[in-house]
Amino acid sequence: MNATPFLVGYTAAVGVVAPRLLLRAAWPHRAPALAAAVWQALMVAFAIGAALAAYNLAMPTEHLHAGLVGLLHSCGLHVGPGEPDRATADRLAVALPATIGIALIASLAAHVVRARRARTRHREAVDLVGHHSAKLRATVLPYDLPAAYCLPGRRPRVVISDAAVRELTPEQLAAVLEHERGHIVGRHHLALAAAQAFHSVFRLLPLARHGRDQTALLLEMVADDRALRRHSSEALATAMYEMATARTPKGAFAAGGHAVLIRLQRVLGPRQAPHPAFWGTVATVAAVVPLLPLLVACPPLVA
Repeated sequence: MNATPFLVGYTAAVGVVAPRLLLRAAWPHRAPALAAAVWQALMVAFAIGAALAAYNLAMPTEHLHAGLVGLLHSCGLHVGPGEPDRATADRLAVALPATIGIALIASLAAHVVRARRARTRHREAVDLVGHHSAKLRATVLPYDLPAAYCLPGRRPRVVISDAAVRELTPEQLAAVLEHERGHIVGRHHLALAAAQAFHSVFRLLPLARHGRDQTALLLEMVADDRALRRHSSEALATAMYEMATARTPKGAFAAGGHAVLIRLQRVLGPRQAPHPAFWGTVATVAAVVPLLPLLVACPPLVA
């Protein structure tokens, strides 16, 4: 069976159709951790599907004759000297998916390194200017606006301004600090770096554009939910509103940062978790989706 048509259609559906369906769905804001995992699964699925589609397009088959090499040759674009041969097609079949994989890995490494350097520089500055509060388990920074953010990584920091310490109530302050610790414990910076790396490689793809933005928003909601387990929605919402205009350094997560209005509506509105059966179904689909192109392109051998 020629898997190329399925792989091309599958990759197009994952990259273009699936993001639109997910954006229209109501459940992601009710289960942000699951929704973030679905976006990540779609990115993995697209990368695998694109790599396997490129491989199958390049490989000669009885249906495609000389494959992509033959198509280029017939169009007057000579990949190699003379008539298209199997060796050239084999090299192209390896080079195309390898290029996709290398580009994604290099982009992820670049984003991780850049963010780590930015956080390290800012962490050093914070340690010099601010002072550690054992009671708050955070670094208090002199700043005239209420602000709070975290610097994740190997040496994480929760940073809060002295204006926030003065102006927020104890419960509001505790809710904000719990939100920031949620980012650190959940290692949200790694998921965000993966989404940013995917966007850098496939910039024009709807999945890349929406996946990056939605991942950032959903991770903030995940941290909000952690704070709401111990503190009231009114306390967290008020603190988020107070810190909505504060600026955040590069590579940091802030309690009042991205899409505050959407998060405020969610925190103050009715919240109902999806039914466990629905949760399990979506989680299963998210786990299976990246495997589909592998099952089609590499079917199991039947004795």
